[in-house]
Amino acid sequence: MKIQTTALEGVLVLEPRIFADARGFFFESFNARAFHEATAVEADFVQDNHSRSARNVLRGIHYQLVRPQGKLVRVVAGRVLDVAVDLRRSSPQFGRWVAIELSADNARQMWIPPGFGHAFLVLGDSAELLYKTTDHWIVEYDRALAWNDPTIGIDWPLSGEPVLSPKDAAAPRLADAEIFD
Repeated sequence: MKIQTTALEGVLVLEPRIFADARGFFFESFNARAFHEATAVEADFVQDNHSRSARNVLRGIHYQLVRPQGKLVRVVAGRVLDVAVDLRRSSPQFGRWVAIELSADNARQMWIPPGFGHAFLVLGDSAELLYKTTDHWIVEYDRALAWNDPTIGIDWPLSGEPVLSPKDAAAPRLADAEIFD
């Protein structure tokens, strides 16, 4: 597994070793020992999520207070722009973001530590994401930030208006949101 750091300390891009031949391909999408050895991250994953979204769907910026989730995200069909935002008020990176294209073709994964928000935009006709989380989803701690908050300034490669959930359309800006200390 190849690990790439990003502009946000703690957010990592993982590239698996892919074995391909005329029959197709094989790779380990997750191996706890290899993940820990390569990243030095202590993560106990407790939940796997599978999301399918249509063209121009933008999900996020999502995070969970009190019991924040670390997420290991990958795309199994299509492609997305995957975004992490540092929401730790005490961090020197507070409010900064990083974006990586994840696709079924590149097999990359992004590790997003607890304390970060997560969002993605579907770049093709549709995309399916699988992501592991380090804590269970708990509705009372679930939060969202405005995807287009100018103080964060994510450069979304949109073609037209994004397709949003009611929750994401009504999400507050960073200045008005409950975030991490």
